[in-house]
Amino acid sequence: MSKVACIGECMIELKQAQGEDPGLFSRGYGGDTLNTAVYLSRLGVGVDYITALGDDGLSDEMISGWAAEGVGTSQVTRLSGKLPGLYMIQTDDEGERRFFHWRDSAAARSLMDLPQTPEILDSLAGYDLVYLSAITLSLYGPEGRGRLFAALDRAREKGARFAFDTNFRARGWPDLDLARAVFLQAFSSADIVLASTEDLLPLYPGMTSEALLARIPGSEVVLKLLEPASIVRLDGVPYPIKAKPLETPVVDTTAAGDSFAAAYVAARLRGADPIEAARIGHRLAGVVVCHPGAIIPRAEMPSGLIPNHVNSREASS
Repeated sequence: MSKVACIGECMIELKQAQGEDPGLFSRGYGGDTLNTAVYLSRLGVGVDYITALGDDGLSDEMISGWAAEGVGTSQVTRLSGKLPGLYMIQTDDEGERRFFHWRDSAAARSLMDLPQTPEILDSLAGYDLVYLSAITLSLYGPEGRGRLFAALDRAREKGARFAFDTNFRARGWPDLDLARAVFLQAFSSADIVLASTEDLLPLYPGMTSEALLARIPGSEVVLKLLEPASIVRLDGVPYPIKAKPLETPVVDTTAAGDSFAAAYVAARLRGADPIEAARIGHRLAGVVVCHPGAIIPRAEMPSGLIPNHVNSREASS
């Protein structure tokens, strides 16, 4: 079985109750790379989540929840006296959401500056693929990012692949010139880039899809568009991909990109070509957006998402 490492942060989530007292909130947890790890596990891919948490009860709950989903937690570092980050979702009468974050001192931000960091980074070479996002990179300072990129280069030299998701949140990048420089470094290092116009246009305003693609080097790039479609570029050749029309209304677009990434990576690891993998990614994302929340009920996962002929390729390779 292929093995993936997902690196990032999971935070405590406070979500405003709908149709009730606006002061009531439900508590959960969420994070972009964690969402991808869960969907990878559900798709039968072995996955470890690499992060730092505190030694508190909320961190205990997170680890138990990830383990229940089949996500490996042996690479989670526990820090005494630290806590996870926190974010709150507030919804107005029209259903628009606002996010408020408290994460400056979260445990995950220390991951690249710990005594354990060299051992964690050396372990990346033992995975088939390492997946992280721009949100992951926004957690660390310049020296921490430098350590991470150097470790990714070493892992790639030993056969691992690096997949970079452009998931961009402006609050994590107060200096857009720095963000552009870090993105370029990630683009140059990655074997697979999973991008979107929604993520890239704040960094490169007014650019066309073609111009955005031209900014990304590499032989395997997926650019998700604002409409339900994407462009897959292979060895310099673009291939437009249209998602199948949804049969049910969109309820919540949370984790659409995270689930697309999971399905794409899972399909590629099992032998699908990038065009087929993108179609599989659109299919899972199309199911996820028709349910509230980032992680849909397990019973709602589409069956036969990755066709048997794709599985047989892996078995015969």
